Amino acid sequence: MLVDCIGLKCPLPVLRARKALLGLAPGKVVQVESSDPMAILDLPHMAREEGHDVVGQQVNGERATFWIRRG
Repeated sequence: MLVDCIGLKCPLPVLRARKALLGLAPGKVVQVESSDPMAILDLPHMAREEGHDVVGQQVNGERATFWIRRG
């Protein structure tokens, strides 16, 4: 599942990622793309706090992509 948050500012990327994760079965992965610089801190923090795992992270210029596995 892809969550496109390009152009959105926090807290929207975190809120949309959280909503997507809640709709997934445990062990499934969501891909979140964001252009918000704070997402680099906020998305991994949300994942840890809610028991999910960041299984991948890639930063390319102003765009960051995260792969988060539902816990």
